Formats: sequence, structure tokens, C-alpha cells
Amino acid sequence: MNLKEFQEKISSTDKPIVVDFWATWCGPCMMTKPILEKLAEEYADKVEFMPINADDSREVLEQFRIFGIPTVISIRNGKEAGRIAGAQREDGYRIMFQSLADGGEVKIPLTPVDRILRLGGGGLFVAIGLATSNWVVVGVGAILAFLGVYDRCPIWNAITGMLKRR
Repeated sequence: MNLKEFQEKISSTDKPIVVDFWATWCGPCMMTKPILEKLAEEYADKVEFMPINADDSREVLEQFRIFGIPTVISIRNGKEAGRIAGAQREDGYRIMFQSLADGGEVKIPLTPVDRILRLGGGGLFVAIGLATSNWVVVGVGAILAFLGVYDRCPIWNAITGMLKRR
């Protein structure tokens, strides 16, 4: 699919769209395909599903800056509303479909494993930085740890909420 065909399909529907960028040679894509097809059937009356073969759609990949597959993008009113890069469990994709169907903001939560890895890695970096008096490593560790909790931080949510309204 070229960029013009893609833009025509997006503009011809009133429903929000979930776009799945995949390829036949991609193992994780083949694992997520049945999940996305199942959700597409469940939400068919409220959300449009559009699988796009990455090998045949180079222009579309460039337009959305897709650097790895599988990548699933949600589009509302012609604009990107959310993105999931890499294979996910059904829960993550379901949240995307449900948010689009409800008309709400598309927020993809961190999985517990991602959260633990970020917090643990950040803590490790902070400990190493403190032990070696390397403040750059402490700063990197603090940022990594913050990425494990940023979605639950009320100050971060208030600041990003103000920036989105502008």
C-alpha cells in the first residue's frame, strides 16, 4: 500500500483506526496477528482494523517513523493517538481498542515486568554510581527508575496535561 492509498483509507472512515504494521517473516508479528484479528472482530462496529504489510508499504512506514515491527498505531481523526512497538499480550492491545471505542485517551500502561525491570535497572545504576561517585551514572539510574513510575506520578501527569492543552 502506498501513502496515497493509506491516506484515502484513513479519510474514508468515521471510525478510529488501529493499524498493524507486520511482515510475513516476523515471528512476533505472527504471534500477535491472531490477537489483533480477534480484537478487530470484537470491536468491528466501533473501530476499524487495518493490517499493513511492512515490506509492501515503505512510504507509510516512513510517514509514521516505524523502525521496528510489529508496531501497532491507533489513529483518531487522522492523527496518531497511541502506539505499541513490539509484541504485547492481549491486555495491552485490548486497552488500545477499548480506549478508541470509548472515545477516551489512548494510554498504554506498563506491564508489571517492564515496571520492575526499569525500577530494578535504575536502582542498580544509582547504586553503582553512588559506590563509584559517578554522578552521571546516578542521574541515568534516576531517569531509568523514573521511567518505571512516571505514569503514576501526579506531578508528571499535571505537567504533561498542561502541555497537551497548549
